[in-house]
Amino acid sequence: MKTVVMDSGEFAGWTYWPDEPFEAETAGPFYFKLEEDGPVAAFRAERKHMNGGGVMHGGCLMTFADFALFGIAHNAMQDGGYGLTVAFNSEFLDGPKEGELVEARGDVLRVGGSLVFVRGIVTADGRPCLNFSGTIKRVRPKTA
Repeated sequence: MKTVVMDSGEFAGWTYWPDEPFEAETAGPFYFKLEEDGPVAAFRAERKHMNGGGVMHGGCLMTFADFALFGIAHNAMQDGGYGLTVAFNSEFLDGPKEGELVEARGDVLRVGGSLVFVRGIVTADGRPCLNFSGTIKRVRPKTA
């Protein structure tokens, strides 16, 4: 899948997937980058992400965590194909507030023939907000 590196703004140097309109435009934009200590995904919490109680909507947190699965598994997904989330689990710990920096970090637990197992945690300004794990099915490009 095509990636684009931001060249300006708060997330200059971060990557996103423009061919994912829900994550890039509607729910996000969400970004990721590979750091020395591993991949990180992030975005800035905006009013559009909040619920009526003044904290981030749970669906937004889960959507971001699903995006983060693929950022965390980025190196395992470099076979020219794409992936599909086939399992996702999460536990809510706290609610990010408007203006906070929301980040996700995690680990690839195992890479199999077609499945990648990932776990991670979402934080808001460093405060744990969502624990998550998921399984990605790698789909290889079809040959003609």
